[in-house]
Amino acid sequence: MRGKKRSIVCRCEDISEEDVLKAIDEGYTDLEELRKKLRIGMGPCQGRVCIQIVMKILERKTGKKVPKAALQTSRPPLVPVSLGTLAGEGK
Repeated sequence: MRGKKRSIVCRCEDISEEDVLKAIDEGYTDLEELRKKLRIGMGPCQGRVCIQIVMKILERKTGKKVPKAALQTSRPPLVPVSLGTLAGEGK
C-alpha cells in the first residue's frame, strides 16, 4: 500500500481499520463474529487494546451501541497445572 497510510487496529494479528470496515460491510456486525473472523483479541495481548478500538469502529459504522457484556472474559485453566507436569516430569 504505497502512499496510503494504514491504521493498525490489532498489532498482534496485523489487522487494520480497513480490514475491520471491510468485514463489517461483508455482514460481520457483531463483536464476536468480528473477533472470530479477524482473530482480534486472540494474540499475546488478549485484546487489551484492540477490542476497545474495534468496539468503537463497530459502533460508529453500525450506529448501534455494543454492550459491555459482548467483551470476552479470561478463561483460566479449570485446574492449575505445574510446569513440571507440562514438561513431562513424573512419567
